[in-house]
Amino acid sequence: MKKGISSLILLIVLLLFLSACALNSSGDDETKESVPKTNNVTVKRAEEKSYKATDLSALPGKTKARKDTFVAGISAPGGVFLPYFYENGWDGNATTPIFSPLVDLDKDGKPVPVLAESWDTSKDQMTYTFKLRKNAKFSDGSPVTADDVAFTLTLLHDPSYNGYQDISLAAIKGGKEYKEGKAESIEGIKVLDEQRIEIATEKVNAKALLILGGQVLSKAYYGKDYEYGKLDYLKELYSKPLGAGPYVFSKYVPGQEIRYTANDNYYKGKPKTENLIYKIIDKATSLQQFETGELDYAGFPADDDTVGQLESLKFANVQVAPVNDYGLIYVNNTRPQFKDKAVRQALLYGMDRQKIVDVRFKGFGQVADVPVSPVSWAYNNEGVTQYAFDAGKAKELLDKAGWKVGKSGIREKDGVQLKIRYLTADAEDAVIPIAKENYSDIGIKFEPEVTDFNALVSKLTAKDYDFAAVSTSQILDPSDTVEDLATNNPNNYVGYSNPKVDQLIQEGLGTLDIDKRKELYHELYKEFTQDPPYILIHYRQSARAISGQIEGLVPDNYTGIGSSLPNISIKK
Repeated sequence: MKKGISSLILLIVLLLFLSACALNSSGDDETKESVPKTNNVTVKRAEEKSYKATDLSALPGKTKARKDTFVAGISAPGGVFLPYFYENGWDGNATTPIFSPLVDLDKDGKPVPVLAESWDTSKDQMTYTFKLRKNAKFSDGSPVTADDVAFTLTLLHDPSYNGYQDISLAAIKGGKEYKEGKAESIEGIKVLDEQRIEIATEKVNAKALLILGGQVLSKAYYGKDYEYGKLDYLKELYSKPLGAGPYVFSKYVPGQEIRYTANDNYYKGKPKTENLIYKIIDKATSLQQFETGELDYAGFPADDDTVGQLESLKFANVQVAPVNDYGLIYVNNTRPQFKDKAVRQALLYGMDRQKIVDVRFKGFGQVADVPVSPVSWAYNNEGVTQYAFDAGKAKELLDKAGWKVGKSGIREKDGVQLKIRYLTADAEDAVIPIAKENYSDIGIKFEPEVTDFNALVSKLTAKDYDFAAVSTSQILDPSDTVEDLATNNPNNYVGYSNPKVDQLIQEGLGTLDIDKRKELYHELYKEFTQDPPYILIHYRQSARAISGQIEGLVPDNYTGIGSSLPNISIKK
């Protein structure tokens, strides 16, 4: 998925993805007794494995025949090739070769300059000054200037803009007034000269740099027909993109492929490989297409069969590594039976999450313990309660919370039985049989409800559920997955409330010091395991296969193959 989408939308859009795997602290002594003791077990991270190509003579004929073309697989683009305006995430992947940002993330998730040569931040951390590269040009040869950056940010404040990017998160001074028609320009945006732009914000936000430093649109091309409050004119340009990326859009054949050619005007120099093709693939046949040479690169869910098959292909370089997302089960904290954190702790102890992960990933996953991927710079599980499967502990917590086993074998409190309705969009969800058995053993009735994606989203937004299967998409910043848990956040679909968590979320966003942020998120993760808002399920791994004749391609967990595209070459 492409960057820029808010954490809420990322969660909602990806609910179906791996759906099978989908904090109120009081000070009274009784509550403290129900809090499990924190252990200091550190879960070993899933390690990256790689297999090198050993015999390039085994390359398929179709692969050998490609001397100046790189082919990668893509699932289902919708044809809107304009940053900030597409709704289909695959269109985001398709725009990456065409449009470069001012700032991007490196393989470790830390910001690096792209079209911006550098940036400075004021002492109060609220004003950013970007210096653009003098040789940055759009593919038509026109220079990328500060005016283009100002136009891009202004466009996102237009009242008729309804795309995925919530520019208000950056809190640019005067942005709200412009959007409401109370000002003719945005006060906080100042073009200093052709290469320099100053952007003043109204609050410190650790995510502001990436929001302000996003992909740049040409004012001359995309702004020539701009009128305030009227953005429909851009629809004619969705299929005619022009950007400053390493490749130039050439052709889109719906259902088949997207073609690109190397950009002669790219600031780093023309890419080494002349042609790029994103071939639209069916996931069920993508492995076969890689084997037969129709693809130079593809990604796959990791399992023994797939990894074994890829390893047997002597012409392939294979990487098996953790993915920058995780799966979880939303717990509706507004339900009376789930308001007590001791009950939520019992629900964690009472579910054999390791078995779920083993069934789902067969050795290529691990139980999640904090709400961020192990690949993130913010990951730290020291001092975090692991909640290993313990039916006895779950029963003890439920007994203390007043949920006693009734004549029917189901726990009751105040005449109400402890039942859980579990929403999922996957009929083969591994959670269903395991949780049903686990919870039955401790006196909880578990009732799965398989529904379609739209119905699941509707029930989530209305908080009409007990449990719901969820998965995040690519995590760009550790705040992405936790900020919606703030008490007053309208996107808090689990109904969670914890004043200490609220404070830590704000503090984590309110500083640009990455070491300080690490400390704050570590404290947040420890608080979450004492007062869990939901049930974390899994971290997973994926397998990436690259044709052995391809050099310079280094996929990562933040930009995918995007940052490698200019460096790809084909062995002759």
